[in-house]
Amino acid sequence: MTQNRSPFRYFKTSPEIIRLAVMMYIRFPLSLRNVEDLLHERGVEVSHETVRYWWNRFGPMFAAEIRKRRVQGMRSSRWRWHLDEMFVKINGKQHYLWRAVDHEGEVLESYVTVIRDKAAALKFLRKSMKRHGRPGEVVTDRLRTYGAALKEMGRGDDREMGRWTNNRAENSHLPFRRRERAMQRFRRMRCLQKFASVHASVHNHFNQERSLSSRSIFKQNRAAALAEWRGLFAA
Repeated sequence: MTQNRSPFRYFKTSPEIIRLAVMMYIRFPLSLRNVEDLLHERGVEVSHETVRYWWNRFGPMFAAEIRKRRVQGMRSSRWRWHLDEMFVKINGKQHYLWRAVDHEGEVLESYVTVIRDKAAALKFLRKSMKRHGRPGEVVTDRLRTYGAALKEMGRGDDREMGRWTNNRAENSHLPFRRRERAMQRFRRMRCLQKFASVHASVHNHFNQERSLSSRSIFKQNRAAALAEWRGLFAA
C-alpha cells in the first residue's frame, strides 16, 4: 500500500508556519502585508508574495479536506436551506455570488455568475444538491428566478418566502463583506470563485456561534477546531 505524499515535501518552511499563514489570511480581514508583519513579529521572515503563493497553493487543499469531512455527515440530513445572492463588482462590472446557507448559518456552496437568470439558478442548485444532498425546506427572497428554477426541479411547493425569514443568509454575508473590503475587491471572476469557496470552508470550521454557548464549551470547541486545522495533511 502506497502512502500519500505530503504536499509540503518540497518546501523549506515548516508545515506549521504555512498553515498559520494561510489561516490568518483567509480567516481574518488581513492583507498579505499584514500577515507578513505578524509573522515577522513571531520571528518568521517571509515576503507577502510568499504568503500569496501559500494561500493559492494550499488554501483550496485545506478547504477541500474540511469540506469532505463535513459533507460525509450532512448528506443524510434533510436540513433547512437559505438561498441568497450577493452583488460583487469585478473591475467595475457587477457579478452575482450565489450562496446556500444551512439552518445553522454554515455556507454550503458559493457560485459566481455574470447574470442572474433561471439557468444560473438551476446550475447553482444542482451543484449544491449534488454535493450536499437535497434539503428538507428551502427559504429564499422574492426573486422570481428561484421559483422558476425550483419548479423545474420539482421543489416549488416547499419554498418559503418572507420579510425576515431569510435573515440567516443575509447575516452570513457579513464575514465575506469584511474580507472583500480588506482585499480591495477582486480582479477576476476565477479569483472570486476560488476565494469564496475557500473562505466559506475556513469560516465554517472556526465559526463556533459564541453567543449560543458558555465560555467553557466555547473554549473547548475553539481548541478542537484549531487542533483539527493543525492536523490537516499532517504526517
